[in-house]
Amino acid sequence: MSTLAKAEKKPNPVKAPRHGKTLGKRVLENWQLYLLLVIPVVITIIYKYIPMYGIQIAFRDYKAGQGFFGSPWVGWKHFERFFTYRNFGRMIENTVKLSVYGLLWSFPVPIILALAINQIRFKRYKRVVQTVLYAPHFIAIMVVCGMIRVFLSPNGGLINILFNSANPVDFLTEPGAFRTIYIASGIWQDAGWGTIIYLATLSAVDPGLYEAAKIDGASMWQRIRVIDIPELIPMIVLQLIMAVSGIMSVGFEKVFLLQTELNKATSDVIAVYVYQQGIESHQYSLSTAVGLFNTVINVILLIVVNKIAKKAADVSFV
Repeated sequence: MSTLAKAEKKPNPVKAPRHGKTLGKRVLENWQLYLLLVIPVVITIIYKYIPMYGIQIAFRDYKAGQGFFGSPWVGWKHFERFFTYRNFGRMIENTVKLSVYGLLWSFPVPIILALAINQIRFKRYKRVVQTVLYAPHFIAIMVVCGMIRVFLSPNGGLINILFNSANPVDFLTEPGAFRTIYIASGIWQDAGWGTIIYLATLSAVDPGLYEAAKIDGASMWQRIRVIDIPELIPMIVLQLIMAVSGIMSVGFEKVFLLQTELNKATSDVIAVYVYQQGIESHQYSLSTAVGLFNTVINVILLIVVNKIAKKAADVSFV
């Protein structure tokens, strides 16, 4: 008799009744833990969910003196105003390009660094390398932008001295150079910090696997390909989902601090427009509408990429 026929004749097992504790009993037994859980839940509700009530500003001609309900309801007026803005296409293009190019160039760097650092066997040297790579993350954005301006200055800037001392160039006034400056400085500042997640994942690998691979004659590249990369794939997919879901959320501070009148062709992004309309021009309803549009696009991207990742790599958030 074939295995399939035996499986067909085998009776279905009867599930044993559950005798576990009820939810109420578990809560009473671990009330201290649930009490601690209340604190972050309350903070999340206060600072994340209650402010969502203010989304209605996007659909009103909001005036601070009139309040939410005193301000007239105008529906999609501010969204239409944003979509018909003369620089709407340029802002969308610049925002998407900065994010996509940044993702393509910066996303692999922490993975490569983590794989390289994981191969270092001298612990003291490994700690030094990690410290050097992590340190830039703790430098404030304003300081980083100041350093960029000094290094790229046409008057005694380090880059001009090294490469173009005869004909100095003011790189920050060059629209074509802005994206390179933005992305390269981001890699320098954040790539080392991003390696922490991947190194933590690699630390869970059984050292016996490496020893067995060495005994079998596997080279360093073979060990990385067969052991390290498969271990990193779930974390890589999750990080990719998070990165793609924030494509429309370009960091405001660095763009604003590095923006000049001459490089606006490539530095004019949605985040700066929201700041200019909401803070400088006091157009609260318009800035809220633009921010809501940005959030909706990011949520849609998150859902789509999450579903694709779930089908492709069986990794998702839900």
